[in-house]
Amino acid sequence: MTTKTLFLCVAALLGCLSAFAQQASPATDDRLATLKALKIDATTITQVERDVASPRTIVKLVLQPAKGSNINVEVSLPDAEKWSGRFLGLGNGGPAGKINSGSLAGPSAAGYAVATTDMGTAPNPDSGVDNREVWKDFGFRATHLMTVVGKQIVRTYYGKAPEFSYFSGGSTGGQQALQEAQRYPEDYDGIAAAVPAHCRTPLHAYFLWNDQILKKCPFSKTQEASVVAAANEYLAKREIPLSAGKFVSDPRCSAQDVEAVIALARQKDATLTDEHAAALRKLFDGPRHAVTGERIFNGIPLGSSLEAAHGHLYLFKWVFGPNKPLEEINFGADIDTYTAALAPYLNAENPDLTAFEQRGGKLIATTGAADSVVPCPATIDYYERVIERFGGSLEKVQSFFRLYLIPGMAHGGGPGVNAPPSLLEAVRAWREQGAAPGTLTGRRVVDRKTEWELPLQPYPLKTGWNAAASTFQPVEGSRGGVARVAERFRPPAAE
Repeated sequence: MTTKTLFLCVAALLGCLSAFAQQASPATDDRLATLKALKIDATTITQVERDVASPRTIVKLVLQPAKGSNINVEVSLPDAEKWSGRFLGLGNGGPAGKINSGSLAGPSAAGYAVATTDMGTAPNPDSGVDNREVWKDFGFRATHLMTVVGKQIVRTYYGKAPEFSYFSGGSTGGQQALQEAQRYPEDYDGIAAAVPAHCRTPLHAYFLWNDQILKKCPFSKTQEASVVAAANEYLAKREIPLSAGKFVSDPRCSAQDVEAVIALARQKDATLTDEHAAALRKLFDGPRHAVTGERIFNGIPLGSSLEAAHGHLYLFKWVFGPNKPLEEINFGADIDTYTAALAPYLNAENPDLTAFEQRGGKLIATTGAADSVVPCPATIDYYERVIERFGGSLEKVQSFFRLYLIPGMAHGGGPGVNAPPSLLEAVRAWREQGAAPGTLTGRRVVDRKTEWELPLQPYPLKTGWNAAASTFQPVEGSRGGVARVAERFRPPAAE
């Protein structure tokens, strides 16, 4: 046997002995047995297994709080000596319906006990067709019960409750985040809500509005690129040198700006017709009620993708069934029926965060300036309504809730700046150390490499440029400046 072969054999033996030691630990065995024997109301523990490679323990559960409800939850528990004393709830995405088990491994390795849920929509979004229990689960109940059960698992496994609890999610996960802050303020000490889809039913009405328009008047990829380029060029005068002509840092614009962008796009692309221009006016304005003219949602932000702004129409199947043609759904009586059915469960629009603030909770939200999947106006308006609820005091709201408008960021990152990767850690530092977030760092990433960095300021501040010193500097930005969704399309929450 060669020296190299002997070395490999010894290394393999040591690895096996280490793995056996981890598996055979009496304390670990006792904890696993206790978890397997645990009884939780309306809950079935389907799997308790040891992941030796991590090392961690994985618990899978099914929650059935009502007939027609079927919520899958997964909890990942680092070994006791690795646990930081922190619990982390992770959000899902899109219509959910499945659990990304791999998403739990990283936070567990960092010392968090982690839980996530499929939000009760397995095996696919059609589970919500004419099923009010699924509506409740997807809207708010699955996330809350995941949290309650997850903490019970933590207490059972470690013998004590978490010292601090945090939630982190984006898009649908951001909806989950704000539902938690509004409905269950005691669940979490700190919350990171990235590009939150909180104005849920109006948002999907926007998807349908765009879908109907784009089917009647499609845009080629070249035509869409011409429209985006025209917005970037026209709004370049508002930008700092780094972003001028490349992307839009703040899409809040007037009707005159919209007309100017359409005119510039047609000047540069002769294939854009009068029909295209009429379609763009509707797309940029957003859906309105066919009878009353009330605003249902905002339009596609200037400088963002038209193609990404439609689809995601499963909520209409939930209300009208799978057979009603989407093109026949109207923005009068049909949208009223849809709103009445889903909005009280799905929307996270309550600006009263008093209970969350009083218990010391901290919340950081982000929204992307070039995001046409979850456009920024609704989130900016929500933040303004929170300020109104707190007596008009921006300072008071910023003592526990801060919003960042990310220049040029689309829903999945780029084409401008990507959000800070450490949003959760910023929330944790704020909650545990009192280090309120100020300037965060956004990055433009190309081919997995950071091309440049941009300081990000909490709304309403924005990043300016000091030409004399050749440095970035925070400057005052405008407040509001977005059209408010009519109140009846964001009715009070219901259980």
